[in-house]
Formats: sequence, C-alpha cells, structure tokens
Amino acid sequence: MADRHEPAGGWAPTWALGRAVLLTGLLLVAAVLLGRIELVVLATPFALGTAYGLRRRPGTLPELALGTGDAHLVEGSPMAATVTVANPDTVSYDVAVVRTRMSRWLRVEKVSFGGAGVDVSRSGGADRPFVTSVPRGTAVDLSLTGTALRWGRHPIGPAGTRVAVADGLLVSRSVITEPVRMRVYPMTEPFEAVEAMPRAAGLVGAHHSRRPGEGGELAGVRVFAPGDRLRRIDWRVSLRARQLHVAATLSDRDAEVVVLLDVLAEAGRSGGVRGPASVLDTTVRAAAAIAEHYLHRGDRVALLEYGPAARRLRPATGRRQYLTVLEWLLDVKAESSPYEPYDQVFGPQLLSSDALVVVLTPLLDERSAQMLARMARGGRFVVAVDTLPADLPPPKDQGWAEVAYRLWRLDRDTMIGQLREHGVPVVRWAGAGSLDQVLRDVARLATAPRVGAR
Repeated sequence: MADRHEPAGGWAPTWALGRAVLLTGLLLVAAVLLGRIELVVLATPFALGTAYGLRRRPGTLPELALGTGDAHLVEGSPMAATVTVANPDTVSYDVAVVRTRMSRWLRVEKVSFGGAGVDVSRSGGADRPFVTSVPRGTAVDLSLTGTALRWGRHPIGPAGTRVAVADGLLVSRSVITEPVRMRVYPMTEPFEAVEAMPRAAGLVGAHHSRRPGEGGELAGVRVFAPGDRLRRIDWRVSLRARQLHVAATLSDRDAEVVVLLDVLAEAGRSGGVRGPASVLDTTVRAAAAIAEHYLHRGDRVALLEYGPAARRLRPATGRRQYLTVLEWLLDVKAESSPYEPYDQVFGPQLLSSDALVVVLTPLLDERSAQMLARMARGGRFVVAVDTLPADLPPPKDQGWAEVAYRLWRLDRDTMIGQLREHGVPVVRWAGAGSLDQVLRDVARLATAPRVGAR
C-alpha cells in the first residue's frame, strides 16, 4: 500500500515548478490590475518554458536492481557489486540520484557510473549520492569495486533512487530495493597434520595408522607367518637369515573428525583479513583449515556448535562437504547463554567413540572446561585448541582493572593446567603443524596397552 504522503502516480512537482507557476500568475494579475502590457510580455517566457517542459509527462517510475559479482568470494579477494537504474519510459530522465548502503566489511575503493570512474577510497566510501542521466529505454549501472575484508554474509543495500524529469519540474518518489547479501568465505589458513589418527572409524583410508595391516607405510621386517602374501616376502633378508621374512606395513585407514566450535563468548576486536583477529575470526578460519585438510585426505568431517543454537553438520566426505562446511561457517556467531548446552549438543548418538574431537575454544567460560573434562572422562579423543588472541590488551581503566585482569589470567592458566591433568591437551592455534605434537601423543595413548588388560 502506498504511503498517503506520496503523490498520486509517483510523481510530484518540484519547487522550480511552483516558483514558475507562482511568478507567471503574479505577473499576469499585476498586468490586469495595473494595465501594463509589458508585464504580460515578461510572463510569457515563464509560461512557455513551463508548458514546454511539461509537454511530455512520464508514465512509469524508474526500476532499480542490485546485483553482485563472484558468488564465491574469500577474505581479501576483490569484490564487485552493481546498482542498475533502468528507464522503461519513453521520456528521458534528466537527473537520477542513486545511493546505497554497504557493509563495513566490504570496502569500496572505486565507483564507476555511466562510464566515469571515481576513486572513493579516501572520501567516505560508497555511502554517498551519485548523479547521472538515464536516456529513455536504457539502463545505467553504478559499479562498486573494492575488497572483501571479513568472512560472513554482508548486506549490500538497501539502495534507493529518485529521478527528475521535465527539465527538473517533476520528481519521482523514492524507489527503494531490498538489500542483497554477499557471501564471503573464511580464508583457509595453512594447516598440515602429518601424524597418525588415534583410532580408525573405517577400514580403508589415507592415514598411516600405528597398527599393522595392508598399507603403504613400511613398519619393519618380520618372520613369515600363515596368511602373509607372497609378494610381501623380502628375499634379501630371507636368503641372509635362511628363513622366510616379509615386509610388514601399517594399515591405511580413514577417520572421523569432529570440529567443535565454542561460541559462548567473544573477545578481541576484529580487524578483517589484514588486521587483528578476534576469537570468532580465529575459530572460523581454523575450522575451515582443519576441515579442508581432513576432507582432502578422504576423512569424514562433522561440525558442532557449543552454544544455545546447538547447530550441527553431519559427517560426510568430499568436495561437496567442504563447500557445505564453508556455508555452515558463515552463520557462526557468538551467543551467551545462562543454560548448560551440553545435553542439547552431545547426545550419545552424536559423537562417535572413535572420532577425533578438535575443540576450538577461548576457554573464557567454565562450562567449556567442564565440557572438555567430561568428554575426556567419557573416553573420547579430545584436543583443545586455544583461540584466545595472544596479544589481547588488558583493560585501560584505572583502579583495580589491571589487577583483576592479572588474576583472571592466573585463573585461566590454572584451568588449562587442570584440563591437561584430565588428559586434555591444550595448544594454541598457530597454522601449519599446530596439532602435530598433540596428535602424536593422542595416537600413542590410543594404541598403548591398557593397565590391567589381559
């Protein structure tokens, strides 16, 4: 339903039309009252100019559309968006004023309108009006180019336009289009884990396990036993020892990796792809890197949120799962909750006992530490990755703020020490090789004989 203050048909007279009509009327009235013919001659140009300008009135309003360029953007990559103003009428638009809003994480550096480019990187960005003319039956594009600074679904718009016709005597009502969202995927930080997985969830895969089997990793040479394949015989050793020996190998297996994102708290200030990283930035980028690594090796990867939303992505493999992971990560946001989310997220049917659980957590909430300890006591293989920024600045307030900050740091270090005593390794995310030493220790514990086992 149209607003009652909007003009009928979407077009309204401007102040210029009002002044022209008023001046013509005053001159004609004065000519009649004073009997001065020269006043009629003086009013004639205003009357003829107004009539000539209004000879053709537009019948339709302008059309406005928003569009984005590449649908698969990554942090730090170039972005492009287009605002199109179309004139479906047979009357040309003398002036079209276009303005659109942009997310602060989409930095616009250049604007091209009607073939002319303007550098706006130092003049306030794209949140400013741009003016052009639109001939009849054509469309003009406002092209916005720049850089995507941070992951997420960033809005472009709403955009609005108003046009003036009839030599500026008529102006249209504002035409506003709904915003569109540009998807910017997190930048995948370099990550490589070369150590064996603690326990297999399948029989065939790409990981070199610590258990013997039919694989490609040499484990040593042993005496031939019934069931060994003839192609495994090491003839050089057999001739020297005068007894058949075979080359023993380690089995290649797949694994299930569960990446758990602790979203109960956020800390630090995000500066985009080239600035400082907040807890959420480190969490999302690390999750994307870990998922990409294990999916590339043929493993099954699942994602979970430790928070009130309790979102979950089922385990799967392949490139489709990787794209699904990236889409899933775009909706990650920090949400505090007074309730314990453990029962909602970790039912016995959700976490396999053979899965490697990588928990990305800033350890800012005691419930996160309790959750890690419970999973470790339940026999799951848990690795905690500390996502709190190492350069988190202390509060600048006067008084007891600095002392409280130091006490909080000591309490957090004590919490990390208690987790390690419970068998939960805690490491800081540092890109490539962050988890190698931890996975080595977890795999060694998984294959070690249990105390009291027969």
